[in-house]
Amino acid sequence: MEGEVLRDDQWERLRDFVPGGRKGRRGPRSDGRRFLDALLWLARSGGRWRDLPEKFGPYQTAKRRYYRWVEQGVIDRIFEAVSNDPDIEWLAIDATVIRAQAQAAGARGKKGGAQAQALGRPRGGFGTKIHAVVDALGLPIRFILGPGQQNDMAPACDLIRGIPAGKVLADRAYDADSLHDLIYEQAGEPVIPPRRHRKFQHRYDRIAYKQRWGIEGFFAKLKQWRRIATRYDKLAANFLGFVKLASIMLWIK
Repeated sequence: MEGEVLRDDQWERLRDFVPGGRKGRRGPRSDGRRFLDALLWLARSGGRWRDLPEKFGPYQTAKRRYYRWVEQGVIDRIFEAVSNDPDIEWLAIDATVIRAQAQAAGARGKKGGAQAQALGRPRGGFGTKIHAVVDALGLPIRFILGPGQQNDMAPACDLIRGIPAGKVLADRAYDADSLHDLIYEQAGEPVIPPRRHRKFQHRYDRIAYKQRWGIEGFFAKLKQWRRIATRYDKLAANFLGFVKLASIMLWIK
């Protein structure tokens, strides 16, 4: 299965950001490459932790290490490192709903609050919404998770804040004065069709708007990873870790 294991050149790009693996008296303390291969297998197949093939080692060890990486921000740092040079000639923003299995609900304790789960009930079922921004090459730069019924516009300003781009492309669901103002403040040009109820129907670059294929293509590629196409993780942070893992693979492809 393509993307199930890292190629040598891909591992060379990531190895400096992977903690552990330093040699001790009895050899390397951990095999970071094998662990990443295990995560890729889980992300591609959508399998349960206990279904992890024996070649990747005990599934309990891999599971604990993944949760530790999420808590310590290891995957976040790797993603930031590989995506630190985006093509910001233009940006595109949008959101997609991911259906969640019933087992994704019911997280307990302090980590089980609504914000920590990012789950809700939009029309059509129970799920999570991935809000994303991609660069001019269709590569992801930033993500925000929200409950499935969340309005697309709610996190839009946070998605692009601090990322100055020549143009910002979005559909008419993002036609709001607050977003327009932020884009202008960052010396950009909004390419957003006006809502029909607006008294003043502003103009927008219709040719540039066709480049929105970048965000649509990204979501299509993201949903090829079965653990992302359907959410099983109870906590949003754990689910987002797999989203970023798949995005890392797009950057180093």
